Amino acid sequence: MSLRQRGGQASKKVVPSSPESTKDELDRLQPQKSGVTSEWDYKVAFFIITAVAFVTRFWGISHPNEVVFDEVHFGKFASYYLQRTYFFDVHPPFGKLLFALMGWFVGYDGHFHFDNIGDSYIKNNVPYVAFRAMPALLGALTVPTVFLIMWESGYTLPAAIVASGLVLFDNAHIGQTRLILLDATLVFAMSVSVLCYVRFYKLRHEPFGRKWWKWLLLTGVALSCVISTKYVGVFTFFTIGSAVAIDLWGLLDINRKQGALALPEFGKHFAARVIGLIIVPFLFYLFWFQVHFAILYRSGPGDDFMSPEFQETLSDNIMTANSVGIDYYDAITMRHKESKTYLHSHPDKYPLRYEDGRVSSQGQQVTGYPFNDTNNHWQVIPAQPFPEDDLLGHRAKTGDLIKLRHLVTDTYLLSHDVASPYYPTNQEFTTVPLEDANGKRFNDTLFELRIEGAKGKAEFKSMSSHFKLIHFPTKVAMWTHTTPLPDWAYKQAEINGNKNVQQSSNIWYVDEIPSIPAESDRLKKEPRKIKHVPFLKKYFELQRAIFFHNNALTSSHPYASQPIQWPFLLRGVSFWTQNDTRQQIYFLGNPIGWWIASSLLAVFAGIVGADLLSQRRGIDSLDERTRSRFYNSTGFFFLCWASHYLPFYLMGRQLFLHHYLPAHLASALVTGALLEFVFNLDPVALEENVDAQLAGKGTEKGKKGGGPGTKRVVPAKDRMGGSSMLALWGASAVVMTLVIAGWWFFLPLTYGRPGLTAEEVVRRKWLGYDLHFAK
Repeated sequence: MSLRQRGGQASKKVVPSSPESTKDELDRLQPQKSGVTSEWDYKVAFFIITAVAFVTRFWGISHPNEVVFDEVHFGKFASYYLQRTYFFDVHPPFGKLLFALMGWFVGYDGHFHFDNIGDSYIKNNVPYVAFRAMPALLGALTVPTVFLIMWESGYTLPAAIVASGLVLFDNAHIGQTRLILLDATLVFAMSVSVLCYVRFYKLRHEPFGRKWWKWLLLTGVALSCVISTKYVGVFTFFTIGSAVAIDLWGLLDINRKQGALALPEFGKHFAARVIGLIIVPFLFYLFWFQVHFAILYRSGPGDDFMSPEFQETLSDNIMTANSVGIDYYDAITMRHKESKTYLHSHPDKYPLRYEDGRVSSQGQQVTGYPFNDTNNHWQVIPAQPFPEDDLLGHRAKTGDLIKLRHLVTDTYLLSHDVASPYYPTNQEFTTVPLEDANGKRFNDTLFELRIEGAKGKAEFKSMSSHFKLIHFPTKVAMWTHTTPLPDWAYKQAEINGNKNVQQSSNIWYVDEIPSIPAESDRLKKEPRKIKHVPFLKKYFELQRAIFFHNNALTSSHPYASQPIQWPFLLRGVSFWTQNDTRQQIYFLGNPIGWWIASSLLAVFAGIVGADLLSQRRGIDSLDERTRSRFYNSTGFFFLCWASHYLPFYLMGRQLFLHHYLPAHLASALVTGALLEFVFNLDPVALEENVDAQLAGKGTEKGKKGGGPGTKRVVPAKDRMGGSSMLALWGASAVVMTLVIAGWWFFLPLTYGRPGLTAEEVVRRKWLGYDLHFAK
């Protein structure tokens, strides 16, 4: 590779080539017809790699015949679909629907609910191999998809083999695709999105043709499958979106080689991409939620995450079936919607001083209690009493001002401007005797009953009315949390006044009305009609619940890891163990493959930095064609890696090694491309894959592929001309030998057999991996 000084007196002028010389060069590069049409070596490699991918994913897939790791979740969800039972999950429905579809294909009725890791599939007659076959199929297809990405991008055969081989012989990709998990669907859809976009980009010189639209729309459909499986699929949207934005920016250039586009023509390009890459994916995304709602019409474990209005759309819903109107002077028990603790009080007082030195009111304690108890009974009292001859039969409604009387201690609930035990910014809740409640503390005992989603003066009902209790004078909402109070409150939950009234965790509901006699007509149930709620209203409610609970996944996990650990494979995840046989499944990538890929990512960044620095000093370290390919093609793969990796640093939720799998696939693409670049095989930019049109418009025959004016895709081996590929083949052979050796060494941990002796386990603890049976 030569260095050419730019800018000085010694610099040479570039003499443009004549049309004749250009034609001669293109004729030299033009491959023989058989070479264009067959590319037999690529096809042979493609079929071999595909076959090996199926073998590595399906071999021994029936082992273990027990529930493994997160199969407890996704197997359970498939069963719920087959039983039409409503459930809640933080992921979109597409990937789970595929499992349900497979279960339906084999006639499974969903009787097994995958409750515990280690439960036997054989004893419970579960077609678990069929379930596992779905991700295994998608995982196997991911490998040839990676090969096709490299092939379509114009890379040499060894580069394509290395890129696909890093995924083919990766223990993490294999392990994750042999179980009832979502990541196989996610990674496959992500790889197909990249492949379809590459195919679309290659047709950019033939816009609005049938094939152009086909690959644009297929890119959109693939993108919809990514984000309909997991919300981290938005990173794939960002990758493709960034490339599209750069492409559109180039189309806007008035000095572009192919001629300036008129603004109306540019508008057509922009609109087509909006339709294909935003509107179409979003419509497909909505479609899967419509299927989700249509299948799950029965009440189930997901009811509690949804509003009463939503639950009324489900048949056999216990909440709405047992709902009873609440009258004034009824005794009720109230529970917090999230923590399920009861509103509780007992005669004990708050201590004079808390541990931080703050002073309390020394009033009667109001706490949250997890068990049903008579100290949970509160009577609903109107703010203004009814006449003596008309006390009963008045229904409480949303917007009413009420008082709550604690029946056991005959005191009234109150909040005031005194700091709560744990939250100095929140108000204390306590109770006061009747004389104070009707005297100087009257206003402090008033609460507004605010039912969520209520229209007009909706009635207050048990179970179905989710409400906020708003302190009338100070406008704080009654709230609780999971941190228990000290021993002076018997480790019960704190109840306080939350100034953030809009917070969703302020919601309570009435669990029962113990004051109603069992023979009362109020308890008689009337036939209930299933309520209809518009699809978009249900969709937006579910989206809010998903995002809220997704962000709430912040608790610690023994096998959680940080993004900084993933590229270096510093730790894995224990999926399954069996003590008798010393067998275990430990989710871990192929360390050699991961370290090679991560190293070459750093090399790529170093080359970019060196090239930019040399250009600043007037030195051309790369020729224009090499630079174009390096930035446009390899740079696109690097963008794909960064987009699927770096955003995890901004997340506060639980993270695991499997979150890196899409980024690892992108790093494999970078590795294959960079290996070719390092050996300086005169690569031609993706921009150059489609040859420039020769001078003149060409004949009609030529436009169809036979004469002058044709845009011809030139295979990599023909572009290389007489360049020797021995060095590249040698380097690729070394890389793949090391990768296969690493895969084979860690294979027992991926497939769960054979069991290893303590010495064999210790030999595999390369970076102190927390493997079982090391003693």
